[in-house]
Order: sequence, then C-alpha cells, then structure tokens
Amino acid sequence: MSKKAVTLEKDEVVIRFSGDSGDGMQLTGTQFSNTSALFGNDVSTFPDYPAEIRAPQGTVGGVSGFQLHFGASEINTPGDYADVLVAMNPAALKANLDWVKKGGTIIINIDAFTEKNIARAGYDSNPIALYKRDYNFIEAPITELTKEALAEFQLDQKSIMRTKNMFALGIVYWLFDRPLSYTEKFFEEKFKKIPIVVEANKRVLRAGFNFAETIEALPRNYKVAPAKINPGTYRNISGNTATAWGLIAGAEKSNLNLFCGSYPITPATEILQELAARRDLGVKTFQAEDEIAGISTAIGAAFAGNLAVTTTSGPGLALKTEASGLAVMTELPLVIVNVQRGGPSTGLPTKTEQSDLLQALHGRSGEAPLVVLAASTPSNCFNYAFMACKIALEHMTPVILLTDGFLANGSEPWRLPKMEELPAINVPMAKPNDTNYLPYLRDKETLVRKWAIPGMAGLEHRIGGLEKMDLTGTVSYVPKNHEVMTELRDQKIKKIADFIPELEILGDKDADLLVIGWGGTFGHIYSAVKQIQKENKKIAFIHFHYLWPLPKNTGEVLSKFKKKIVCELNLGQLADHLKVNVDGFTCEKYNKMQGQPFTVVELKDTFTKLLEEL
Repeated sequence: MSKKAVTLEKDEVVIRFSGDSGDGMQLTGTQFSNTSALFGNDVSTFPDYPAEIRAPQGTVGGVSGFQLHFGASEINTPGDYADVLVAMNPAALKANLDWVKKGGTIIINIDAFTEKNIARAGYDSNPIALYKRDYNFIEAPITELTKEALAEFQLDQKSIMRTKNMFALGIVYWLFDRPLSYTEKFFEEKFKKIPIVVEANKRVLRAGFNFAETIEALPRNYKVAPAKINPGTYRNISGNTATAWGLIAGAEKSNLNLFCGSYPITPATEILQELAARRDLGVKTFQAEDEIAGISTAIGAAFAGNLAVTTTSGPGLALKTEASGLAVMTELPLVIVNVQRGGPSTGLPTKTEQSDLLQALHGRSGEAPLVVLAASTPSNCFNYAFMACKIALEHMTPVILLTDGFLANGSEPWRLPKMEELPAINVPMAKPNDTNYLPYLRDKETLVRKWAIPGMAGLEHRIGGLEKMDLTGTVSYVPKNHEVMTELRDQKIKKIADFIPELEILGDKDADLLVIGWGGTFGHIYSAVKQIQKENKKIAFIHFHYLWPLPKNTGEVLSKFKKKIVCELNLGQLADHLKVNVDGFTCEKYNKMQGQPFTVVELKDTFTKLLEEL
C-alpha cells in the first residue's frame, strides 16, 4: 500500500542528472526539461559532456551530466547548485557533490556502489555514510528493479540496461509531480518501428514512478506552477538548433538559397546536421574534407549568388582565416558561425569559453575588417543568426557570429516567430544589362558594392584575392589605390554602426557601478544584478551583442559610470577591446577559465564587494 504524499509548492528547482556516458543522462535530462516546458514552466538547461568519446566506465573523467533549472517565473540560467542530484554510480556522485545544496536530495543507483566502482571513482570507502548528515540520500536499487520490471520481456541484458535511466526519471517525475504522458508519447514516436522497446521504456518509467510512491525516504513531492508567459506557440530549443533556423529564416527572407559548407567539429556539428535535415526548405549542405575546404566552398557559393554559411569552433576558425580574408577582399556576403570552446589547440572540446573574441576581430592577414556579433541565450541564437545574414547580405561583407558551448548545448523555451515579424532583408543585387555597372562602384551612403552573379547579362567581371582597382575591380599594384581600397573597406564596416541598435542600460542609470558582459554570460550576470537590485542597491548592466563595429553610443554610455567591471570567460578580451576603441575607458575585470559558466553566487559576491568599496 502506497504512502499518502504531501505536496509542497516551490517557485523554482534545479536538478542535475549524472552518470557514465552510456547511462543516457542527456536523454533523461532532455525529457524532464521538455516535459516541464510543455507543462508551462520556464526552463534553462546545461548539458555537460566528457571530453573523451568513451572514457573508462566508472571514472570521474567519463561522467556525463545534464542540469536544468525550471520554475514558475522567469529563468535565466541553469542554476548554480542542485536541489536534486541523480547519481547513477560513485563517480557521478564524486564529480557532482560540490554542486548540490546542503540538505538537498541525492538519488543514487545503490546497485552501482560496489567495491570496484567505489575504488574506480577514487574513494577509499563507501562515501554515502560520510555525507548522510548533509544530504537526503535515496538509495534506489535501480539496476535490480529495472531487471524485475522487464523480466517477462524478450530483451537481451544490454537492451534492458539501456532503460535504467527511465527508472531514475520516473522517480524524479513523481518527486516533482510531472506527468508521464509526454515521455511515453516520445517513446511511441521515436521507437514506433520497435514496439517492444516502446513498451519496455514505458514499463521502467512507470516502475520508477511507482517506486517513489512507496519509499519512506520520500514523504512528500513538490509542485512547481506554470510560468506566466506571453501568448504564442513555444518549443524547447537549443542554441545550435536556433542558429540553424535563424540561418534558414535569413535565406527565406532574402529569397536566396542557403548553402552551408562545413567540417564537423565539437560543439558546432549540430548546426550542420540540422541544416542537412532541411532539404525540404531548399537548404544545400556540403560536409567538406577539412575546414579550409568548408569555407572555400561557401565563398564559391556566395560568388554564385547564394546565402553562404560555414560553421566551426575555435581551432577551425583559425584554419579559416586565410579564406575569410579572401571574402573580405572580394566583398562577398558570408556568415561564419564560431561556437567557442576551451582552448588553445584541442583544449577542452566539450567545455565552454569566450576566448575567440580577439581572433574573430583581428585573426586575418593584412587590414581585413569584418563584422563580429554574439548571441547571448540559446533562443536568441535564432535572432543573431538572422541578423548575421541580414548584415552580410545588405553590406556585402563576411560576418562572424560568436556563440559558445554553453549556448550551443543549452536549451530554453522559445516562442516561434512569424516571418512577417522579422525585418526585411534588402539584397543589393545588380540589375542585368546595367550599362553603369562596375564591380566596385559603391553606394555613397553605405559604401556597399552591387552583387552581380555569374550569368547576369552584361555584368561579366573578375574577382579574386589580389588587390582591386577602385571601381573597375581589376588587379592593382598601385600604392595609393591600395591605401584607398583599404580605407574604403574599413569605412564600410564602421558605417554599419548606423544600422545596428544602440546599447541599452539595464538597471539603474544613476548607479555608480556598471557591469559589462557579452555573449553567453548574459543570464548569469543579469540574474546576479537582479538579486542585488532586490536588496535596494543601485547597479547597472550593459551587454554587448555587436562587438564590431561597436554600437554608436558605446562611449557615451561607458562615460556615465564611476566604476565599471567587465565579466567574461577569458583573460579579459572584451575589456582590452574597449580600452583600445573607447577613449579613456578603464575597468575592473572578473575572469574565469574553467570550462564552466559563471555562477550567480560568485558574480553577486564580486559586485557586492565593489559596491561596498564605492
């Protein structure tokens, strides 16, 4: 007979699922976050992958995690510390214990806590006894009960063990009063050709749910009410998927075909995969043999009149630098998406960082200016991918869009926009048989040249990597012409500042302390600033999305504040960029390079200390 549970209301909860790479923690976390989003909660997630494809089982280096933060109000981060940890083995417990709140609940697969696994995780003895005073442990025999639940199924041992993550998910669904129906529907759609797999996963999911109902260690469950959100159609979306869709929207709005030439690289590969799946929308993708071939095919596609894209991460961006200079010289539209990761070299391929800013700004030979912008949330990767397309096409320039591993793999609810809500993209296409056409004849206001593609009658011309003669575009070694063309390319990019939004100050415009961020740090910084404001302390915040050219009011905004601090996941690249380009700019720096995002706690403590000094 099951116990009678007491249901308590909570405003927000952080859960972390953790286990070996093969334990299905990413799927488990995704199902819980999708269920919560469909239920109406605001959600933010952060998958945390091991760097090795298949690290030794049971070791801390092989632990894969998925953290999610859901609530009844606006959620901006995946949370700092977990209210609940699911640890499928001792290594998962060791890797994550420091990230669990004192008094939090830890659900463990007690069957995995063997002497061998305990030693492999680096413990001298069973760790549960050491930590029972600080945490509420739920010792669930997940492996054994999974086998019992599927005893009548004609499945091999390996297939049975693949479902044990659903037992853990069932426990957490009961604990937070989540319906099973969304996940059961997922099974029916994903495994519709294998009915026995559908039924097996359903059986184990319900077994976990029923187990939670009966155990005395869980005397209550919790309810998190739906959030109040603007009307519309929503879906849970990751940054990489949002980026792909933003590129597709840019192609549709400009009435051009989308071409993506790329080489797979973590953590950017999913953009190429998502685009490859959209042949129904006219998307063309080419998986090249290397990074150089990827960008080179994209430049060829741009010359042929396509919206051209290439995607990569930091090491790949380094390989693309020579060809990106070619795109600058030819003044062809090109979107280069760089999903940043920890470096240098191979570095931390599955961990996040913001260390490619200076490479994006300056990583080309010669004076080769282009546009650099950055997304700040998983969902607005759509908006900035779209804007990257708009700027590239309207201003005939390469554009680098910076995201990062945190944004790429993280997810949140996203309201699907209508195409009519998106701004127009006005492509400066030359007209056939234009007797006044010259390849480098420029618009007087924007300095943008017209785009003539092969096959347009009367507009035959040559372009290439050698310097161009002003107007005619023929090869030129004339010294003064090189200076003229260099300055024209530079001024064209700087004029784009007239077409981008100005900086917006969030918080108190008369505050003494201004916090400055860029890219994927937005949610953590904004959350810390809001917490300080709730304590009736004055603080202001600006976040850069347009990194070159800088917004026109940058100098004016920065001059208003007595003290400034720039927070970034590198050694201070934005801070140095602002010092070079904004007269008289000085600042404090707060930097972190651990392959992990900021925590709200560390940021709040830093800002509070500065406010006290002021």
